[in-house]
Amino acid sequence: MSKDLSLAQPEGAPTSGESNAEHEPGQPERAVLARIVLTLIGGVLVLNGFLARELSIYAANVAEVSAAIGALLLAAPIVGRAVRNLAADKLDLDELIALAIVAAIAFEDFVTAGAVAFFALLGELVEKRTALGARVAIESLIQMTPSTALRIDEAGNEHEVEATELQPGDRVRVRPGDNVPADGVVVSGRSSLDEASITGESVPAEKGPEAEVFAGTVNLTGALEVEVSRAGPETTLGRVKELILHAEQTRPPVARVIDRYVTYYLPFVLLIAFIILFLTEEKVRFVAALVVACPTALVLATPTAMVAALSCAARLGILVKDAKDLEVASKLSAVLFDKTGTLTTGRLAVARLQPAEGLDPGEVLRYACALARRSTHPASRAVVTIAGEVGVAPLEPGEVEELAGLGLVGQVDGQEVLLGRRRLLAEREVVLPPEEEGSEALSHLYLSVGGELWGVLGLEDTVRAQAGPAVRELREQGVRRISIMTGDRWPVARKVGLELGCDDVAAECLPHQKLELAEAARARGERIAVVGDGVNDAPALAAGDLGIAMGAAGSDVALGSARIALMNNDLRRIPFLIELSRGSQRVVRQNLVVGVGLLVIGLALASAGVLTPIMAILLHNLGSLFVIFNSARLIRLGEELGYSQ
Repeated sequence: MSKDLSLAQPEGAPTSGESNAEHEPGQPERAVLARIVLTLIGGVLVLNGFLARELSIYAANVAEVSAAIGALLLAAPIVGRAVRNLAADKLDLDELIALAIVAAIAFEDFVTAGAVAFFALLGELVEKRTALGARVAIESLIQMTPSTALRIDEAGNEHEVEATELQPGDRVRVRPGDNVPADGVVVSGRSSLDEASITGESVPAEKGPEAEVFAGTVNLTGALEVEVSRAGPETTLGRVKELILHAEQTRPPVARVIDRYVTYYLPFVLLIAFIILFLTEEKVRFVAALVVACPTALVLATPTAMVAALSCAARLGILVKDAKDLEVASKLSAVLFDKTGTLTTGRLAVARLQPAEGLDPGEVLRYACALARRSTHPASRAVVTIAGEVGVAPLEPGEVEELAGLGLVGQVDGQEVLLGRRRLLAEREVVLPPEEEGSEALSHLYLSVGGELWGVLGLEDTVRAQAGPAVRELREQGVRRISIMTGDRWPVARKVGLELGCDDVAAECLPHQKLELAEAARARGERIAVVGDGVNDAPALAAGDLGIAMGAAGSDVALGSARIALMNNDLRRIPFLIELSRGSQRVVRQNLVVGVGLLVIGLALASAGVLTPIMAILLHNLGSLFVIFNSARLIRLGEELGYSQ
């Protein structure tokens, strides 16, 4: 029967089969406190037996009984766990310590058995307490969502209800100083919200009517009335917590390599220990070899670094869905950016309206806005915005269909209306004038009604302030090729490409063509990251070695379509992700060197009789603590990106 050699999951960590009570805030801390008390009691009894024996304070048998009781009390949790693991057909390498303790008790060396068990438990408790500290960010995510909310009924009266009772469509009031209880849209009021828990941004976000707000964010100034869109685990905060917990349970390739050789490790170490016993006939050396051979530092080397790196990324609004994706980031040789909404702000504005001869500009806007209201595309939002600013009342359309990468098709007043790119109208055989020279900085939307061209709208966008610095940092990190893909016109795409110093530009791309670009890059042997907003780029994001969705806060599509989700639009997070990936791998390598070095040196010293069992357990704990604190250094990376909490 095969054994399940599980190294990543520390003893006491919650599994899928545990009850929800295991996840109650404060319960892990109480369990650690109880274990500390029992450990101290056992340690006092063992110390009493040792001192009584060495100083002849009591009779020899009294000292021996005190040490034996203390040793058994301390050994019980370690040996009990080993027995449970064997009964469950699992094997944990910490069982080497259990075997060493049992051997010392069998040799009637209760002081040694008790001392080894005491320091083993003490080291384990320090490791657990440190691990709990690394999960503070996740626990704080749970606590950020308030337990109650002020729901507004149809008569406008407030009622305090449990936040878990909220449903989409409910209206809630969020007072200054309150946490938002659910995702939703502001109906009335204006305020500043601290969204650092979601986006990692330290600067408060200004919110007004129709602005989106997220559960767990803090209302700083004015009162808001919010219509709930998502509640409970379906909120952005709930999804974030779920993704972080999932990522912490995944294992990078280096950890799986260690697992592959673990099967041979235990019998090999036992063989060495028995050879030492056979050649030296010294039981102390045998016990010391068993203790020092337990590779806790080696086992902790990768998971502690990954948890620290994932916590650091989450603190800055970078959600990594799988630990192996963090490793991929360090090997990238190319980055393929979507343009609109990624390298540019995506906040398009209508800069020019050219109606067909004899047509009123307001009438053109009325028909264009009729279709644009049914779409969330940045170009459509720009049309709706300008129509509202000039006071044009849109018409009510019939059925509207959005064609990805082309535009909108609908019925208005019994006529077919098209709003979109030049290609859309050309495919529907609408007569178009030659493309005008000039106005290279503008993207164009064409409107046709009843098969005739009614007008052209020129849209402009601006490059994000962080785009230039991000591209330069990627170059410094060794990324050889930086490319742009966009559905926009060639003149606009070339202008952005030249401004940022990109290597390649692909314009007027449909979603399937973006997918082909990503696949072609991988076919050339490049390790490529695809960066987009997760809407029209979903196929390309999935095709890259690494898919990164920008501005994923509140977007189910973005959270689901990429391997890594940036909760904000700060492009500097992308080179930082590569820096974090390389930093975590350096830490893993350092941890592995220390873990292997301590094993080799410890076994050599134990076989030479230099290392006693008590010294061996101290060396064992020293290695584990080095690995934990060395990994913890990763948590503070990226502070220059401006996060504060």
